Amino acid sequence: DAGTPGISDPGAHLVDACLEAGLHVEVLPGASAIVTALVASGLPTDAFYFGGFLPRKPGERTRALARLADLDATLIFYESPGRAAATLATLSEVFAGRRAALARELTKLHEEVARAEVGELAARFADRPLKGEVVLLVGPPEGPRQLSLDEDAVRSHLREAEARGLTRRDAVREVAAALGLPRNEVYRVSVE
Repeated sequence: DAGTPGISDPGAHLVDACLEAGLHVEVLPGASAIVTALVASGLPTDAFYFGGFLPRKPGERTRALARLADLDATLIFYESPGRAAATLATLSEVFAGRRAALARELTKLHEEVARAEVGELAARFADRPLKGEVVLLVGPPEGPRQLSLDEDAVRSHLREAEARGLTRRDAVREVAAALGLPRNEVYRVSVE
């Protein structure tokens, strides 16, 4: 009842210790603030990066975020309620203009999901004390999200892969990797 053990908590150490001791580890999916916040955010869900907790020191936090600036994915971070405002301010500097969301107290009585441009979100929460777990999300860079898609070339590659005996799923995976395209777009072409 406390989220998914092993995701940004010491549960990972327990799993490692059990495996090292030769014990069987069985995992049952449970509540996950990462996925819940991602879906509730309204940001793209096709690709996402979970960064856990960001560094506490402002300079280290800025450098860590700068390394992710070109990542074509929704970025997800955990944050303590006391540091959320400072982290939002840093997010607004590094990712200015991007869509963002703050989710807190997910699946609980006082659940809140705030969505806005990252600078607006930072301003909204700058002086507001928060309680409970906080998940911060930043959408991917705006603009073209993929390389140009030549549907005829994709169809040709798919036919060739399937002629070699690959299943549609494997053909889509192979063609997407070969052409540097998102799998969902190659799959869309394969079923049209």
